Amino acid sequence: MESDHPPQIKGVVIITLPPPDNPSLGKTITAFTLSNSSPTQTHQESQNQNNLPIQSPQNPQLQFPFPRLRLFHGVPRRLFALLGISIFTLVLFSHVFPTVVEEFRRSNDDEGPESFIFPLYSKLGVPGKKDVELKLGRFVDFDKENAGVSFGDRVKTQKVNKLVSSTAKVDSSAILPVRGNVYPDGLYYTQILVGNPPRPYHLDMDTGSDLTWIQCDAPCTSCAKGANPLYKPTKGNIVPSKDSFCTEIRRNQKPGHCKTCQQCDYEIQYADRSSSLGVLAKDGLHLVMENGSLANVNVVFGCAYDQQGLLLNTLAKTDGILGLSRAKVSLPSQLASKGIIKNVVGHCLTTNAGGGGYMFLGDDFVPHWGMSWIPMLRSPSMDFYQSEIVSINYGSSALNLGAWSSKARQLVFDSGSSYTYFNKRAYSALLASLEEVSTTGLVRDRSDPSLPICWRAETPLKSVADVKRFFKTITLQFGSKWWIISTRLRIPPEGYLTISSKGNVCLGILDGSKVHDGYTTILGDISLRGHLVVYDNENQKIGWTNSDCVKPRRFDSLPFFE
Repeated sequence: MESDHPPQIKGVVIITLPPPDNPSLGKTITAFTLSNSSPTQTHQESQNQNNLPIQSPQNPQLQFPFPRLRLFHGVPRRLFALLGISIFTLVLFSHVFPTVVEEFRRSNDDEGPESFIFPLYSKLGVPGKKDVELKLGRFVDFDKENAGVSFGDRVKTQKVNKLVSSTAKVDSSAILPVRGNVYPDGLYYTQILVGNPPRPYHLDMDTGSDLTWIQCDAPCTSCAKGANPLYKPTKGNIVPSKDSFCTEIRRNQKPGHCKTCQQCDYEIQYADRSSSLGVLAKDGLHLVMENGSLANVNVVFGCAYDQQGLLLNTLAKTDGILGLSRAKVSLPSQLASKGIIKNVVGHCLTTNAGGGGYMFLGDDFVPHWGMSWIPMLRSPSMDFYQSEIVSINYGSSALNLGAWSSKARQLVFDSGSSYTYFNKRAYSALLASLEEVSTTGLVRDRSDPSLPICWRAETPLKSVADVKRFFKTITLQFGSKWWIISTRLRIPPEGYLTISSKGNVCLGILDGSKVHDGYTTILGDISLRGHLVVYDNENQKIGWTNSDCVKPRRFDSLPFFE
């Protein structure tokens, strides 16, 4: 390396920061080493001997001179500098985006379960009725004496064609549309095929419910008209009380086992004080794939014969609820236990006026890049998708969440709830901040029954876009074990405002002090729109990214490896 003309070493490190409005895109770090041609053959041999992994173009205009040093018997210092930068970049990248490395490993695994895409269909609203949902269902002790329904004597004996559970890998995935809206319909639902022969049922997509159930005729004590004929079970469909799923749904109830019972009775109460009674049944679920093939699997669900409360309104055009929580009895957990999918649930609700979107089961449609992830909070008694928030901001103003307690900081993602709910302190602080909109020409209209808080403009409004400039973004901040990161979910005005039938703009965030436990923040459909939301039960995390929710995309590799 002895030469009268030492090589001039130039180094460039380019750091690209994400845009301020979307920090989830992350930062990129690019390192280059540049070297002018050496006038001697001795330098050329040294250049080849170094065999640097990155070859960069020559640019005589860039001048970053460094002193020439010889370390460890002539090994250039630039090699150690490059290796150090590379190692630092990889370590930083793996800490900031740990899921990318995990997804890359998973994307190269050709074996394993597949995924299913479900449609979400539009429910026609009932004129004059408010279809405002708030689910978060929980099982309660069933009063057998007062119920008085025994399916053993009432269900006709019929020949049952047994379906063999499918555990083989499926060679295609279904891609179907999702429809529904927040107002006036108040829900998003999909269609599944159950029974033999398969019959369609429209089910409300609900990440806050454990059990999937369908209104059934055995006979039905209190059922809404529904979109399709009632499900008719046979004796062979009824699940006995000794079944493991019966034990599962009763794990939080009074101890005791009915040895003489021939069926597994249940009762579910929801946060809006609706209820559903029924018995567990087992039948074939038919999953239609994109290529037209049909995958059949036996699943356990509820045969619901007695519905009460607001639930009857939402069942006017649907047939039941699709339970998507973390519970063992939920549909994704059952399919995952059979090896058909990985226990991952995702949904994407469009912000378009016509509503719709899609949902999927499995991890094939989870993006490998650009997702924001937060850890799930596990609860021994609740299987909701929960996490913990650090703060809520309206614009730059922080909303008071109250005392720093676990309940006051908990947040639940609930696709079964039409609207979002803040605890009493945060809700009151939000209303105080919103008083400033009165200076923009919007006047509070207390005569509008659509929602508690509505404003009237000089002329009837057609879209939130007409007034969104008067409102600010709401930011939910989630804590992280890495101090340099703060994960945020930004909710624009379209994510908490809606236009009523009177042409007013109404606040889609409600007082949650009298629902659920009175403390937890509930993130409903109105605020979940415009995001692809993923519940990864395999890795105990919840993630999201912005999306138009028009069509799902299957991800087989990272963008730069495609």
